[in-house]
Parts: sequence; structure tokens; C-alpha cells
Amino acid sequence: MAYSIENYKFNLEEFFPVVIKDMITEMRVTDPHIVHSEAQERKRRATLAPQGKLTILAADHPARRVTSSGDDSIIMGDRVEYLGRILRVLTAREVDGVMGTTDIIEELFMVNHLVRKKGGPSFLDEKVILGCMNRGGLAGASFEMDDRFTSFTAERIHKMRLDGAKTMFRIEDGEESSLRTLDYNVQAINQLNRYEIPAFVEPLPIKKENGKYKVQKKAEALIKIVGIASALGDSSMRLWLKIPYCDNYEKVARASTLPLLMLGGESRGDPTGVIEEFANGMKAGKNVRGALVGRNVTFPGQDDPRAVASAINGIVHQGFSASKAVEHLMKVRGQEMDALTKYLLK
Repeated sequence: MAYSIENYKFNLEEFFPVVIKDMITEMRVTDPHIVHSEAQERKRRATLAPQGKLTILAADHPARRVTSSGDDSIIMGDRVEYLGRILRVLTAREVDGVMGTTDIIEELFMVNHLVRKKGGPSFLDEKVILGCMNRGGLAGASFEMDDRFTSFTAERIHKMRLDGAKTMFRIEDGEESSLRTLDYNVQAINQLNRYEIPAFVEPLPIKKENGKYKVQKKAEALIKIVGIASALGDSSMRLWLKIPYCDNYEKVARASTLPLLMLGGESRGDPTGVIEEFANGMKAGKNVRGALVGRNVTFPGQDDPRAVASAINGIVHQGFSASKAVEHLMKVRGQEMDALTKYLLK
């Protein structure tokens, strides 16, 4: 089925009015301890991936000074837009979970508390929640490649009973700071292993072009960096890799026995491209186990983030073809727009 948006336009204000942001601020001032109690009460999964596959939403971009999506250079810097779209995805029961920095994850716990307080169900129960650890390599800075660990610690992830951690390293052969970031990752993985916390590592081959760092989405470059990432730390037993999709992805999948989650890249304003890529990528090898995707889901042009996430989830968990996923997307867009407001504004 051909993708069509027709006259549809996702209405964020209907789903996440600004008054909910104000409720979060009030809670930060008066009841910040709620975050800890919510984290302790959350019902966790018995196993990380019961079906062996995961669809996770990435929500860590603004902490690295990445605020652009499409033609708008600051759209992800609008917390109402950003958090509202994240929540839109997480209210879909089928999506496995979310990866984010301390502020995002804590805000999710606050909204979850508000919903439960008004008699609603927890939308975080049995979700996979991953804490993002390193965001210090700010985009565009002279120290961008020295990507230090400025967000979650292994200890905090353990105390909050989160389900895993995400780290990232980038290799640019001409940058000595690549080695430092590699070492930061090793130390973090070792710390996570002591707590038996799974680590989701995003290794990226980089080339500096015209003063900017560009990800090399070529099979040969990705194969080499997968080999590096697979051997990091004192054990690889709880290691997952987050690898960009590229042509010849089956060759990338053969580079490791570790489970791989696909990365979608920048938003193109139309979800069909990433849907096609993920449908192809899931056929590349048995160790391709899903997707950890961000802007392509949260900012899919005028479409509904939840519907796009549900379509990708169908590819991962139900084996949807690209055309079946597009058909599903158009069928479910716009559903349950009152998932939060029916509790918080009553």
C-alpha cells in the first residue's frame, strides 16, 4: 500500500497540552522524591527481551546539543514538543521502551506518577528503560570527539532499577580523543558488569569533512568498528550493539554474534524510508534483534509518532513487510489521543 498523509497532521497540543509541562515543574519544586518512589514501585520485566527482540525509542539528543529535526534547527529543544512526542510513543503498549538521559527519564516517572495518582495505569510497567551515560561530546564543539560521561552513572541506573545503559563511542583516526572516549566506555561497561546491567553500545566510524564529523555508513567501516565494540570491557555477556543501517547490512551482521539494534539516523520528514530500511535490516541476520530509533519516530513529518513506532514494532516483532507496516501505520494513526488528558485534566 502506498503511503499517504492526506489531510492528517498530528496535533501535539491535543495529546500533551502545556499544562502538563507545568505540572512537572511544580513536582520538581515540591515533590522531587516522587521520582525515586516511582522507580522503586515500577513493575519490571522478568527478562529483558522475552521474544528476543526490542523496539526502543532513543531520547537523548538535546543533552548533546542536538536539537534539529528536518528543517527546524531547534524543534527538539522545545521540551513540550520533545517530551510530548516521547510520551505519545510510550503510551503504545506494544513498544518495548525508551532510552534517555536523567532529565527525560525522571520526567517520564513524574508523568507516570501523575497518571497513576488520577487512577490511570502505569505506562512504564514492564517497559525497558535504558539510562544514557555519555553526552559530553557536544555537537559542534572543539571537544566534540571527547565524549565524556555526563549523565547516568552505573550506580544510579542500579538504584533506579532501570533495565540497561546506553553508551557511545566514535572513532576518527586523526583524533586522539577517540581513544579517550573508547577508554571511558570500557570503564563504564566494567562498572555495569559489576551490577549485571546490560550495556547497549553505539560505535560509530567517523570521518571529519569540511570541519564536521560525518558517520561513515558503509559496510566495511561498520564491520571494523563492530569488531572493536564487541571486545570492550571485562565481559561481553550483557553487551548489545546499536549499529546504523546501511547497504550490505548482512555483512555487518556477520561481524559479531552480539545482538544488534538498528539505528535509523536523521529524520527525513517521511517515515517510509526508515520503514523500508528496517524491513530489509531484519532479514540481514539472526542477530539483528530490533531497532533503537529516535528522530525518525518522534518527528516523522506531519504523521503520528505513535503510529510510526507501532509500524516499526510490527516489523521487529511480527515480521511485517514494509508495505504491511505502512498499511498498519495509516490504520492506527490518531488513536487514543486522550491517553494522558483523560486522567490528568479530568
